[in-house]
Amino acid sequence: MSRLQRVDLQKNSSTVTEFILVGFEQSSPSTRALLFSLFLALYSLAMAMNGLIIFITWTDPRLNSPMYFFLGHLSFLDICFITTTIPQMLIHLVTKDHTVSFASCLTQMYLVFGVGVAECILLAFMAYDRYVAICHPLNYAQIISRQVCVRLVLTSWIFGMVNGILLDYMTFRGPFCRENHIENFFCEAPIVITLSCGDPQFSLKVIFLDAIVVLLSPMVLIVTSYARILTSILSRASSSGRGKTFSTCASHLTVVIFFYTSAMFSYMNPRSTHGPDKDKPFSLLYTIITPMCNPIIYSFRNKEMKGAMGRALGRGNLAQAESV
Repeated sequence: MSRLQRVDLQKNSSTVTEFILVGFEQSSPSTRALLFSLFLALYSLAMAMNGLIIFITWTDPRLNSPMYFFLGHLSFLDICFITTTIPQMLIHLVTKDHTVSFASCLTQMYLVFGVGVAECILLAFMAYDRYVAICHPLNYAQIISRQVCVRLVLTSWIFGMVNGILLDYMTFRGPFCRENHIENFFCEAPIVITLSCGDPQFSLKVIFLDAIVVLLSPMVLIVTSYARILTSILSRASSSGRGKTFSTCASHLTVVIFFYTSAMFSYMNPRSTHGPDKDKPFSLLYTIITPMCNPIIYSFRNKEMKGAMGRALGRGNLAQAESV
């Protein structure tokens, strides 16, 4: 490449200061209005359900156990995760301006990476917590103490934030001089990387390898924990004990399957197999459907959660009645 070509390339790259999200650009006004109503309802439901779980797990003394401590932090992560993408998507559905600044795109991608990775690791710690509770009940309080719980949650947050810095750097390390249209409703790394001037293969390979470590390593811990849990359950004679244990573990496994399946498809498949029509449904799955389903899954399959929600709503109704 000649010096003149390099100068022209740098000149062109400096003009890309914003991106255009075109995930729903081709939708008709009526379709966008319908999607806005649907996503607003789902977002409101997710915020309300996760907020309620945070409130009751942190205030109800009957839920003072490591499992509910982790569940409260999982709901907090879900709120952070869903808030990084959905409000912007709702704004773009009702306005004609679909642009996002370079800094906003970088920040959004960092938060998606950081919170998403933290949630992956926290789900693995929650599986380990269930393993200790079921297979080592006598030593459970000593192994999973309050101090250990805090350390595990901090580990998931720190690893997620540090990993987000790495992936943000790999995504934005080169100048952008190609088309600035992003075929999605938020700044997703594999799509943004293909818009850079240089060869995107190295960055895509790094993100692919990172996804293997971040997704498969916790998955190994989850599979190992539940394999031992299953062995322990099947060795028990009491069918009632089996049913209660299966019910508790099924909630966590359902959340894991939802989250990991969509994340693996988005970040561990070759980009040649992807396209806007394939990417957007999976992006919607792990950015809005999973955070909304998590509290519903845990609430409807857990009698203690149902009781705590009833007590919380009952106190709220009683306080309202007394004020009147």
